[in-house]
Amino acid sequence: MIKILKHVSCGIKIETGLKFLFFLIPVLLSFAFCSKVEAQNFRIKCNIEGVQDSVIYMAYYFGDKTYLIDTAYRNGKSKYVFEGDSSLPGGIYILAGQDNTKYLELIIDKEQRFGFKTSKDKMPSDIEFDHSIDNTIFYDYINFNVDKRKKIEQLKSRLRNFSSQPDSVGKLQKRIDSLFILLENYRENLVADHPESFVSELITAMQEPRMKLPDDHPVTRSDSLIAYVQYRKHYWDDFDVSDDRLLRTPLFHNRLSNYFNHVLYQHPDTIIAAADSLIEMARPNKETFKYIVWYLTFTFETSKVMGFDEILVHMIDSYYATGQAYWAEESTVKSLKKRANELRNVLIGEPAPDLIILDTNNSFTSLYRYQAPYMVVLFYEYDCGHCKREIKELKKWYEEDTIGFKVFAVCTDTSLVAWKKFIRKNDLPWIHVNATRSVTPDYHTLYDIMVTPTIYLLDNKKKIIAKRLKTEQLRPFLTNYHKMRRKDE
Repeated sequence: MIKILKHVSCGIKIETGLKFLFFLIPVLLSFAFCSKVEAQNFRIKCNIEGVQDSVIYMAYYFGDKTYLIDTAYRNGKSKYVFEGDSSLPGGIYILAGQDNTKYLELIIDKEQRFGFKTSKDKMPSDIEFDHSIDNTIFYDYINFNVDKRKKIEQLKSRLRNFSSQPDSVGKLQKRIDSLFILLENYRENLVADHPESFVSELITAMQEPRMKLPDDHPVTRSDSLIAYVQYRKHYWDDFDVSDDRLLRTPLFHNRLSNYFNHVLYQHPDTIIAAADSLIEMARPNKETFKYIVWYLTFTFETSKVMGFDEILVHMIDSYYATGQAYWAEESTVKSLKKRANELRNVLIGEPAPDLIILDTNNSFTSLYRYQAPYMVVLFYEYDCGHCKREIKELKKWYEEDTIGFKVFAVCTDTSLVAWKKFIRKNDLPWIHVNATRSVTPDYHTLYDIMVTPTIYLLDNKKKIIAKRLKTEQLRPFLTNYHKMRRKDE
């Protein structure tokens, strides 16, 4: 079962930050059919025995979604025709039934007028194409793989049963190895025989880097590290990120997502360097360049990982503010630049903005006036249920603390009387200030306060070392951070 989007939905829920980013998606899709292919119309004749649908759908992949491109009504028994006055851009297309059940996938590139015959119950083994070399070799490849991998699984099952018989295990393993060699040889021969075919490009792109570890001694941690470094270094070797045809397959988005979420070391500096490098690789093709820039911007704008807003700021500064994001409207770029400037104030590792603000003695005081090994800056409302629970947890931690942190508690409510009453009632032995009476302009923007409670953790030099964590997260974080800091000293 697949989900085909029949129109572009703009109802993307963004919990923190740029609600305007959804405007980029329709613009992004406007380029999905801008590929340079020979001017021609398309006509695809389908004969799928056993299919009784009155209409079937053709959809295309784009990123991690599928979108409807055409419909075909039944014309005779199990016969359908998709046709149009313009050509289809290269990629993998899906044929699906009325209930969105996927029947099969088609390779569409230079060959735009072809037909096929198959049976619903025997796909993909029983399929014949007319005037489509690409699909013929593609399905030959699929069927060869299905057959050999089925045999491999059968041998592996037998291998488990003979685990205590070395001779039998050795023979079975040799047969398994020989089948893998057959698969590899088939793939290599296909690519060599059809070097200009999109199928060859596609099959090559499916392969992940394979790093062989030394097999003459047990694998060590050093070996694993070497393998990881090589895997990461060669991750994109066989994948042409400047080929927009791959963008209209499931491969592009999956490879991209895996790279940034699992392959790379999850640190802003590492991700930023990798992002810039990959974007340069994609730059020759407007579609893939645009998709990668959009994907990274959206991914790290909506990321829940602390500190990853630095990546968003970099993307905005490097690609939107410089005019390279040619697809983005002026109003969108303006909003993005504004957002980057807001986040820039409170990035991890940067000095916290000073707050000159009213204290409980009705005098103005400064955040930088107070010295402590660590400072917890808490923004809260005294009538907020979440804030009350957080304050209760923070107070408990404060009373049990052995590290020696202080709390700079910033109330965002306007009533000074109710504020002071709340402090006395809850017996909060902290530094208390009220944000609605301050010399510092617009603390909401300065500290990117969208909800309360919001917590920042500063070191002894007022450098931001953590933010937007709950007390239950902040407590172990500070404990570990303090231990590491003492080791470094």
